[in-house]
Amino acid sequence: MLVLAVNLSNVEQALVSELKIGQDEASVFVCIVKNGKLDPARISSILGWNDEGRALLAAKSLQGRGMIIDITKTEFESLHPRFAITNRYRRRCAEDGIPFKKNLLVDNMGIILEKPYDDARTK
Repeated sequence: MLVLAVNLSNVEQALVSELKIGQDEASVFVCIVKNGKLDPARISSILGWNDEGRALLAAKSLQGRGMIIDITKTEFESLHPRFAITNRYRRRCAEDGIPFKKNLLVDNMGIILEKPYDDARTK
């Protein structure tokens, strides 16, 4: 059964399943969306990880997937979540050789993350 209900408590799971990204990548993406520009040390601290390298690896992977950008050599920022998620979904479709078309779950993930994204950047 396909569930189209996405909320802040299950958005990471939806990112993993629909965009085919890793759990660490999903956690880092949501962390940056909710908090704004971050470096790996701060990401690790927020997520309760002991390993900065883990955060850096996930951030670099997200950068390669077109979901975040590096502001400096050590700081990362998310693209707008609706754009970032659609961008990754488009790439995933190309990787899987399936047609890119409207996906309500993908759209809903971007919509759910839009408010936390805006809130973190308009303090």
